[in-house]
Amino acid sequence: MKFKLHSAFSPMGDQPEAISSLINGVKDEKRFLTLLGVTGSGKTFTMANVITNVNRPVLVISPNKTLAAQLYREFKGFFPENRVEFFVSYYDYYRPEAYLPTKDVYVEKEADINEEIERMRLSAIKSITTRRDVIVIASVSCIYASGDPNDFKEINFEFERSKISDRRNVLKKLAAMQYKRSDSEVEAGTFRLHGEVLEIHPSYDENLVRVEFFDDEVEKIRVIEPVSRKIVEELDKIILYPAKEFTSSRDKVKQAMKLIKKELDERLSEFKQRGKILEAERLRQRTLSDLEMLDTIGYCSGIENYSRHFSAKKPGEPPWTLMDYFPKDILVFVDESHIAIPQLTGMNRGDKSRKRNLVDYGFRLPSAYDNRPLRFEEFLKRAPQIVFVSATPGPYERKNSELIVEQIVRPTGLIDPKVEVRSSVNQIDDLIDELHQTKSRDERALIVTLTKEMSEKLSQYLVEMGYRSEYVHSELDTIDRMKVLTRLRKGGIDAVVGVNLLREGLDLPEVSLVAILDADKEGFLRSETSLVQTMGRASRNINGKVLLYADRVTDSMKRAMEESYRRRGKQLEYNEKNGITPKTIQKEVDEFFMKFQNESSTEYIRIDEDVEKVLSLKERIEIEDYITVLEEKMHEAADDWKFEEAAIYRDELKKLKGGKW
Repeated sequence: MKFKLHSAFSPMGDQPEAISSLINGVKDEKRFLTLLGVTGSGKTFTMANVITNVNRPVLVISPNKTLAAQLYREFKGFFPENRVEFFVSYYDYYRPEAYLPTKDVYVEKEADINEEIERMRLSAIKSITTRRDVIVIASVSCIYASGDPNDFKEINFEFERSKISDRRNVLKKLAAMQYKRSDSEVEAGTFRLHGEVLEIHPSYDENLVRVEFFDDEVEKIRVIEPVSRKIVEELDKIILYPAKEFTSSRDKVKQAMKLIKKELDERLSEFKQRGKILEAERLRQRTLSDLEMLDTIGYCSGIENYSRHFSAKKPGEPPWTLMDYFPKDILVFVDESHIAIPQLTGMNRGDKSRKRNLVDYGFRLPSAYDNRPLRFEEFLKRAPQIVFVSATPGPYERKNSELIVEQIVRPTGLIDPKVEVRSSVNQIDDLIDELHQTKSRDERALIVTLTKEMSEKLSQYLVEMGYRSEYVHSELDTIDRMKVLTRLRKGGIDAVVGVNLLREGLDLPEVSLVAILDADKEGFLRSETSLVQTMGRASRNINGKVLLYADRVTDSMKRAMEESYRRRGKQLEYNEKNGITPKTIQKEVDEFFMKFQNESSTEYIRIDEDVEKVLSLKERIEIEDYITVLEEKMHEAADDWKFEEAAIYRDELKKLKGGKW
């Protein structure tokens, strides 16, 4: 099936030329291409048009979950008839296994797995395996070790109507595919057999598969909605895939166990020769325990650390990853490449450094090194063509791209903000004068400092001066940061003060003023790239202005301003030529992140109302009914990609089920 783009808009501004150039570049088999698109120029729409014309399986890599979720929503809207999947780390919380030899402290791996994201990872793998019209939006974690794609394709089970399927063999096969038997509720990754009715909940699907037998003959195959029990569709045939990424046949498990035992013997001998008796005994006990679990159930905690033995790879060979599931003609987009490329190049080094102590002190076999992210050169081998996407491409993209396509003119006609350099002497008084003008137009401001302490102190000073101000930095969690930014958009805050968290991925059309303090302090936070990205936060408002407070003009400042002037010139020329009058972008505000207010109303609360009202039901209804509402709302929020909202419901459920009422 071909990709079919749905959009009420046609390419405008620089988009038509950018789309045409990228399509030709991809079809001409250029290895690396770059889309240099300014903030607000519609880079995602351009990517969607390229995907439609090229018609190849696509992987879009984003530097973090938040940006990945934003891209997922956009691509889902563009391609409702095709498969758009989401593949990010499934940990809500993750503390990796580690050993601190200086303190003799072993830190057990601790993780809180998001079952909804785990389902969507498996859904992505299944889609890649079974069709070509697939777009997978992934974070950089997609280069971490995953299961063997050959196992996922081969370890499956097919039900076909009117065919004979011995139920005992079916249950054994499901168990081998890592499905667990349940006698009550059929949750994801489980199955239940009642008489001649077998219900299976694939880990990669929201719905149940219900197989009805007549003796051993498959009589009916139905897809069932798990809550309402409504029949979604009736099928003649269905193929079930494994319940986990790391799944192997029984023969592979036995072979892997032999290899693990052989490596263990070699490592124990090595430790004893070196007089490391404690390390040897520690490793022996831990590994034998894992082998016992593998022999009993075909799975063990930390099974990924033995992945090399399951895949029969040699030491040092790259692990299987999501990219190995794709066909050879995969097209890769790297979004915000100036951030993502450094991440991709550095992930392997950090992983190896952490595992060195685990291996040296007998907590893991050396084969654990091979459960790792890809090295950058290994990543490149799996990506025959890459399109880098950024407003500020980094050195790697600029050096290696055979084609750099610029998308400078915005469809809205908005131009880059004016940039002024002002003395740092009396900078706060000058800033307050600017804030007064900004507030009088009912617009907002972002103020960028160099340190967390300064952001807090400046925010407090602005409050004392009569401005509604809050700060944002890394010590605030994701939900709190997003609440602050939402209040800014809604007008509850006049200004937000932060360090470097106000650059990539923020869409704040109400912001017309960006003030950068200490702009002349050369370094990462005041590099050309950082300055251009920060200045871009004011580009969605017709009154956009950037103030650089400094005592001198550094090389980074000079280059950033020259680039801004170049872009402004091109944008103004286009607008004049085409008679375009720029208008500030109008965009709805996500109400979820608004700070909750006390609600005294006792009216009946519908399921689709806001979070605070749902939580207020706690004092007014029976606990069983309250839990039902929370579970339904949690799944609804996850389906809508409102993960922060889903996390609130999940945490409330954990408290209740722990007896804290």
